[in-house]
Amino acid sequence: MKGRCTCGEIRFHLTDTPLITHCCHCTWCQRESGSAFALNAMIETRYVALDGGRPEELALPSASGKGQIVARCPRCQVALWSHYAGAGRAFAFVRVGTLDAAASVAPDVHIFTDSAHPWITFPEGAKVFPAFYRRSETWRPEALARGEAERARQAQQQQQQ
Repeated sequence: MKGRCTCGEIRFHLTDTPLITHCCHCTWCQRESGSAFALNAMIETRYVALDGGRPEELALPSASGKGQIVARCPRCQVALWSHYAGAGRAFAFVRVGTLDAAASVAPDVHIFTDSAHPWITFPEGAKVFPAFYRRSETWRPEALARGEAERARQAQQQQQQ
């Protein structure tokens, strides 16, 4: 799956499928995106391959208070992905709108729906959570296995340093 910023300076592709795609309705994401929600595909950072350009990384605040690193195009300033403190740099939350085939990426879950705009309706059968969810009860088994393997890989790398 290929993606890019608006001006095209940064081009990238995903070398595997996302673990999960969040449609986040929290007020923080609403403000940051300038929209009613943010749509982020979570994937191991090592599966985000740059094809052109180099994003700049900005340390920004987050709703958790722990901060986030946002990768942006240095020219057009489009946010491409984030690294949140809870997941660390091992995982990237790719902005689905930057993907060339964004319309083909539907959310797996709707989170923080307590603050969703009242005019939003959720599809029948959608996984809808007032706040967050339990990964063990929500992720596909193969995504759980990949996520745990990546966390173990990161822990091993940290021990070796």
